[in-house]
Amino acid sequence: MICVYVACVCLAAGFTLSSSLRMEERDVDCSRPGLDHCTIERCSRTDADRDRAPTGPEWPPECPRIGLDKHGLVPVMNVTWMIKADMSISTLRGSQINVVEDRTNQSVCVQFSFSTNHTLSPDCNRWTFSLDDVVVEPGHKYTLTVFNLPEPRIGHYRISRNIAIPGCDDARIQKAQICLENGSLWEPNMSVTVLTDKEPKKLSVIVGFETAKHSERYQVAIQSEDFLHSRDIFKENRTSLNVTFDLDLWQLSQCEMFIAIKPFFLRCKNNCWGPKTPVDYCLYLRPRTAIVKTAVVLIFTGCCLAYLLWRTCHTKDPLTLSSPAIKEQPAVIQIQERRRVLIIYSCDHPLYKHIVLKLCAFLAAKCGTEVILDRLDSARLGVLGSIQWLECHREQIERSSDKILILCSPGVQAKWRAMCGDKPVFLREDVLSPVGDMLTPSLSLMVPHFIQCPTFQKYIVAYFDDVCSEEDVPSPFKIAVRYKLMKQFEEVFFRILDAEKHEPGRVKQIEGVSEDRYTESPSGRALQKAIEAFQTYQLEHPRWFEDELVEGLDGDVEETSPAACNHSITVTDQTTCCVQSSVPVTRSVKSQ
Repeated sequence: MICVYVACVCLAAGFTLSSSLRMEERDVDCSRPGLDHCTIERCSRTDADRDRAPTGPEWPPECPRIGLDKHGLVPVMNVTWMIKADMSISTLRGSQINVVEDRTNQSVCVQFSFSTNHTLSPDCNRWTFSLDDVVVEPGHKYTLTVFNLPEPRIGHYRISRNIAIPGCDDARIQKAQICLENGSLWEPNMSVTVLTDKEPKKLSVIVGFETAKHSERYQVAIQSEDFLHSRDIFKENRTSLNVTFDLDLWQLSQCEMFIAIKPFFLRCKNNCWGPKTPVDYCLYLRPRTAIVKTAVVLIFTGCCLAYLLWRTCHTKDPLTLSSPAIKEQPAVIQIQERRRVLIIYSCDHPLYKHIVLKLCAFLAAKCGTEVILDRLDSARLGVLGSIQWLECHREQIERSSDKILILCSPGVQAKWRAMCGDKPVFLREDVLSPVGDMLTPSLSLMVPHFIQCPTFQKYIVAYFDDVCSEEDVPSPFKIAVRYKLMKQFEEVFFRILDAEKHEPGRVKQIEGVSEDRYTESPSGRALQKAIEAFQTYQLEHPRWFEDELVEGLDGDVEETSPAACNHSITVTDQTTCCVQSSVPVTRSVKSQ
């Protein structure tokens, strides 16, 4: 970039050097390698060949720059423009810049005369020119106009920009002499002290502050709604001043009053900024009386509250006060012990299997539960076989406080009816699975134990009500509470923990597992998406379960004959179901 430092160039007609818009005295030589005869002069254009005019200049990203001159005394503006690197540069004969102050219309006009045949400077950059150290005033607005010479005969290629110079509160020019003389760096550090001990019904206000370098006189004032009292004070080479006001209380009609300090700096004179702060003098009046009044108000308020409480207790119905809805308060409990759950289900569809797997992930990640599932223990299942694998886990659960969760679905109901004499059911997912159908041996093994009272609490019956229904629950399980997932998952988890949700005086809660909160965790959101995906599939395929049935496997799959179901269980809905004869049933159970 070529920085041109300009001397006192000619100003517009009628403008003198005493004006605020001027330029610092600098070297006028603008010669640089690659430029021919670069000179700076007053604006006296002589456009010779206006038919061959160059293109217009361009502004750089940061233009102009505001700062202080090299002495740090006055704010200046540095204006920069660039020449386009095209073939019209051969016709370029210079540039002209005008700086106009909007308020007074005073201007500075500078003309650069030069020529070159090189589109780029020797450092391989675009030609850049700068008009530096244009003295400006804080808070004023200016218009910059730049164009290349010669200008075209028709039209123009001028570029303009409006510039607002910041005020003296801007850090770039805060230390300029003109700003210092306006109090830009003054820190008054005002303090106010109120004294009430001298005489009754009298008030003394002491205002202290630090003085400034360029202000000899200050005006300190106290102002209330209908009261104004001020006092002038002179610095007299002191760095801090104190002013005392002695007031009668009757002069102040309200508690709040304002304390203001007005300086008189060299530049702003009567229009200078000064600090102003509110003071509540009532806080200083008779503090003991205020304490007594506060105590009386508190005692009165307490008596009113006690009376209202007494009225409430004697007018309310005793039965209403003792109702669980009023006494019970939610209490969040923490999971202290890790439990195990064996999940029994039918793999009706790949999307339903996805729901079961996401439920296992939610139980493990959010609830801290160890899940036992055939799909997650296929290696051990392949070694032991289905019956031995199921019997091993059932015995471990019965000896501990762990639970068995039975997820009912259309496949569970269909396979139970097949065990009791209906047509055998073969599902596509069971055929494709290396372990085959795990539900039928699970029902054969666990139903007799389920109906026995000592082991009844080990089993939890549930179903996903968004993709299944209560009709999918086999008749033996209808003697138990049927939970809807995920609406009643919190109740299911309390069963897993062997804990009571409702206790006298409070209702327990487990954070993040209720119907409206379980989706806040990543595993809960994944479970919700899996349920919604299967629900959408069911709406598009109403006969989805029939489509999953596989025919023609009678010779490969052993069928349970009706004769095998020679024991029955009677339940309240008068449904009769049977279990395998190899397991004796010694009692009939009716649901509550």
